[in-house]
Order: sequence, then structure tokens, then C-alpha cells
Amino acid sequence: MGTCFSKILVTGGAGFIGSNLVDKLLEDDCSVDVLDDLSTGRIENLPNLDRRFTLHKGDVRDLQLVRKVLEGKEAVFHLAAIASVERSVQDPSGVEETNVLGTLNLLKASVECGIKRFIYFSSCAVYGDVKKLPIDECVVPHPISPYAVSKLAAESYCSVFQRVFGLETVNLRFFNVYGPRQTYNPYCGVITIFMEKLLRREDLVIQGDGEQTRDFLNVSDAVRSCILALKNGRATGEILNIGSGRPISINELAKLMIEITGSKVKMIHSTARKGDIKHIYGDISRSKALLGFEPKVQLGQGLRELFELRSSPK
Repeated sequence: MGTCFSKILVTGGAGFIGSNLVDKLLEDDCSVDVLDDLSTGRIENLPNLDRRFTLHKGDVRDLQLVRKVLEGKEAVFHLAAIASVERSVQDPSGVEETNVLGTLNLLKASVECGIKRFIYFSSCAVYGDVKKLPIDECVVPHPISPYAVSKLAAESYCSVFQRVFGLETVNLRFFNVYGPRQTYNPYCGVITIFMEKLLRREDLVIQGDGEQTRDFLNVSDAVRSCILALKNGRATGEILNIGSGRPISINELAKLMIEITGSKVKMIHSTARKGDIKHIYGDISRSKALLGFEPKVQLGQGLRELFELRSSPK
């Protein structure tokens, strides 16, 4: 399986996926530092009594701070980003600064500090609208939003830093991840938005005709792919799709969630979102071959578990 690293930095570790990853790393007896500006991440997501864990409140754009928190670490999971198509349309420069220059800061400091492996959280958004489905990693990306451009640019920097400086990098292109701790806000994933609406017994508003398809992955499977990328040296230098490999339309998703929750609500269609991709789902055969990754949580099961968690008394 390759080298197992135990001293880890997770950027964006107070967020939805990051905090779930932190839990798993601590469970595996790693020492974990988190760098997060807490702009979207939540301190309640993080452990508060574990001596192996340290939180650094700060920004990946602060190169001096990045160098400081990287000292003594062996590997990096880089999740910190502005992860929103809408925000990137409203403020492309701000998204570029965090997503691209922030990544470049981390890469430069990682080389200086002797980091062994750098795992970058990219996005299926880099592909844009493509005709060939499922999408494999050989498809030439055609990003259609500033957010997607920023993720592709950061990926390219990761690949170049491996080639030029010998830093082991892995680019994981995640599809639509859902699960516990995804915060409800205007920029969050559709499953979280629908779940919040259903718990409030509000109608589901679907952007566009609802026939757009997505590939949804449970956060526990997303975290497992990260651990495999950390442990498996065969992944270095690679770009890998991480998804379920199964498409579902937003209309079908809405119907499934209404059925699971038993809600008596309607589906209402609104205008399509700018920069949105129509159809996307991934070919994950390469991540299976190189990482041994295979999703374990079926969508229906994951949605039921999420509903039970969200609807249970606090």
C-alpha cells in the first residue's frame, strides 16, 4: 500500500468534508493540524479534547502562516477553497485569489518544508458540459464557470510541482459529495437544500427543467478515497475521478427524497442557474484500479441515514 504518513495538515478541515476526514485521521491514530479561516467551516465540527489535534485559524493566502503550520508535517490534504459556482460568477477575482494563489502558497511552502505527499481536492466541475458519458480522466476539460477554471488551474500547479520539484501530488476530482455536517446556505449542495426544505415542509424549488443529472457520493466514501490516496503510492502524479459512477436527475432525486421523508410537498421549477453543467457523472474505473476505491453507500441508504440524523431530537 506504500508509505503511511501520520503527521497531517488538513486545510479547510472545519468544513463539511474536511471535518469528516479529520475524524477518520484521528481514528487512524494520526496527528492532525487544521488550517481554516472559519468563514464557512464550523468550530463545532472539530474535536476539542484530543491532544493529537490542533486548530490554526487563518487563511491559505497568508504564506507566512502556511509555512508555520506545515513545519514537521508529512502530508497535506488541501480542501480550503471557495467552493461555489454562484460566488465565482459574482466575484471571480476573489475566488481566483483563494483557490489558485492559496494553493500555490501551500505548494511552495510544502516544498520548502519537505512535505512528502500533497492531496488536492479538485472538482468534476473542471470538465464542463461534455457529450461523452460517463466522463473519464482523459476527457479534455472545458470549464464553464470561474470556479471550475480556478480548480483546473490549481490542479495544473499540483502536477507541475510534482514534475519540477518532486512533491508527490494527487488530484482527486470529486463529484457531488453529500452527508452530515454540510451547512445549509445558498451555496451548499442540492441534497442539503432539499433536506432542509423537506424538514420545514416547504416545496422543493428545482433550477431549470430538473432533467440535469448528477453523480452523488456519500461523504464516508469520499473520506475513504482520501485515506487510500494517502496510503497508496500508485496514486501520486495522477488525476482521479471520485464519485459513485451512477447518474440521477434532479427530478428523480427530489422524488426519492420526498418518498424517503414522507413529506407532502410539491416540486416547483425555476430558471436555470448560470454556469451550471447539464449532465455529468464519472467513470471511476481508474480510481478503482489505482486506489482500490469503490463506493459502499448507495444513495437511498445515505439519504435515509441523513434524514434520520437531521430529524432526530438534538
